[in-house]
Amino acid sequence: MQILSKKINKKDLFSLSDTIIDDNMIKAVVDVGRRLVAIDAPMHADIEQMLLEDGAKQEELWGINFYPDEEKIEDFVEFDSLINIRPRQNKHLYIDDEETRNLILEVVTEWILTT
Repeated sequence: MQILSKKINKKDLFSLSDTIIDDNMIKAVVDVGRRLVAIDAPMHADIEQMLLEDGAKQEELWGINFYPDEEKIEDFVEFDSLINIRPRQNKHLYIDDEETRNLILEVVTEWILTT
């Protein structure tokens, strides 16, 4: 597991990750408060815990999946994770709030070159 420390190309995600799911998916958690992206664990909860120990706030952490082979940003990022289920904030695996999804995409594109 690691918090990205420099901007990378989306194709380089494979070289950084030791935990690639189904040969083409990498789990990640975005800290929208601190504008960070952390990757590389079999479960989003593991990355979430690492970020919490690093000072993150629970309500600012969102689980996503990356599909590095996808060209369009909307196909590259999937907004599904068990850690996204929060009765007061989000009721589903999928991130319901469009503003939150857009903020996540902003943070992702700050760290990962998607074109």
